[in-house]
Amino acid sequence: MNHSSIDLQEFHWMMGLLQTLDVGLLVLDENYHICLWNSFMENHSGKQARSVQGKSLFEVFSEIQEGWFRQKTRSVFLLKTQVYTNWEQRPFIFRFSNYRPITGRSDFMYQNVSMIPLTSVNGEVKHMGVMVYDVTDVAVSRKALMTANQELERLSRTDQLTQLYNRGYWEECLVREFKRWQRNQSLQSTLVMFDIDHFKRVNDTYGHQAGDEVIRVTASALRQQLRETDIGGRYGGEEFTAILVGADAEGAMIFAERLRADIEKKTVLHEGVEIRYTISLGVAPVTLGLEDTKAWIERADKSLYRSKEGGRNLVTLYAPG
Repeated sequence: MNHSSIDLQEFHWMMGLLQTLDVGLLVLDENYHICLWNSFMENHSGKQARSVQGKSLFEVFSEIQEGWFRQKTRSVFLLKTQVYTNWEQRPFIFRFSNYRPITGRSDFMYQNVSMIPLTSVNGEVKHMGVMVYDVTDVAVSRKALMTANQELERLSRTDQLTQLYNRGYWEECLVREFKRWQRNQSLQSTLVMFDIDHFKRVNDTYGHQAGDEVIRVTASALRQQLRETDIGGRYGGEEFTAILVGADAEGAMIFAERLRADIEKKTVLHEGVEIRYTISLGVAPVTLGLEDTKAWIERADKSLYRSKEGGRNLVTLYAPG
């Protein structure tokens, strides 16, 4: 067997290998015309090699952003360097459907794509090889893990009964807000603390499940009054808190009075029994002289206590002394 027949046979083997690889392979010239299109590309695009040969890539795949792709691959031709993009940067370049039953949660194929310079015998780069890897399994699994971790994080900072922030996370937010105010004291914020009046009587009279329902209704009323920037939490038992970001004393008093009136009008229905109740609130804006968040909480708590002493179902603004 002479060398030419051996070379021809090796070329045949090579082409057979390229066609059976479970990787997309295409070759583009410097004008982005398609020169090679393997079986992977045929199977997933539904376009035969003979129908795309010599055509512009952007004509065959109109969804590819031509400006971005040319800019991305410019260094392949000019600098003879390899370029890479992964699914986290851009989920796909070629929009192929996802046919894998295991990863059926995705409508399309996630792709990692390598673009490499193909150097001719005279050292010039007139063609570029593009390799498309199907990474749908990896992408879907990682996204599912990220979603699970986000849900675990949410659960770790959420009070189960009220779906408000729990005390640990709420106090973290308060520390953050206090530090923000220390950096820029023109950005006012106010802390509101309140609890349910005579809550023990509710539990003793109607049972703890009824008490839980009263707490849930109260939490729902608080969420409805909060703005997107505000932070609502359960401090413990029947006590609740709200950090009103950017609100001064006057704005916080309006918020607290509106919440108090809303609760006063509510009726909780539990097992055919109507339960009416009220709340008492303390309001404490952040001001000069506050040493830390502990002192801030103490001010709000003292104001709440004064509302209790004043007959309950009241809002009290913190005043020194």
